[in-house]
Amino acid sequence: MLTFDHIAVSAEALGPGTADVETALGQQLLPGGQHPHMGTHNRLLSMGPQDYFELIAIDPDAPGPDQPRWFNLDNFSGATRTTNWICSCPDIEAAMAAAPEGIGVPWDLERADLRWRMSVPRDGKLPFDGLFPALIEWKGTAHPAPRLADTGVRLKELRLHSPQADALRAALTPLIRDPRITILNSETPRIEAVLETPKGDVVL
Repeated sequence: MLTFDHIAVSAEALGPGTADVETALGQQLLPGGQHPHMGTHNRLLSMGPQDYFELIAIDPDAPGPDQPRWFNLDNFSGATRTTNWICSCPDIEAAMAAAPEGIGVPWDLERADLRWRMSVPRDGKLPFDGLFPALIEWKGTAHPAPRLADTGVRLKELRLHSPQADALRAALTPLIRDPRITILNSETPRIEAVLETPKGDVVL
């Protein structure tokens, strides 16, 4: 039902976050755009023909929504880091029905010619302390990944560290089969993205 789509790396501000990521990966992030419905903006990087990398931050020049922003960005602070992952689905209503409680409600969103529906929690916090993926249904054929120059960066492994590892595994197993996703027991929830780059493997 679900297919890995992209990872979201959050930053307190887009400029410093861009510098952090570019230093870590040895790659230049490409312009993304604004999300006026959420008051955020981003930079992007290819991770192959179907996957991509998104650096996201609150846009200080844009008003926020009438509810908490996606990816719990209103409560984000500290170092630039991987905070979320996003999976695509052909039918977001069906995917949300199979997802844990708290997955959110579907929002209709757009930027330029990109059109999509995405599950946004009412409190901004995705299930399992943000370790469960956000759900996205792309409308039409337009998608960011094929438009980005391929720099050779690939997602090698996505490590989900969770104090509820067994429950998270039970929730994800019926929905997605991707050998790159690893669920690990941990006292503190966090996400590690292992990226294969021309300079070697990098963990974000």
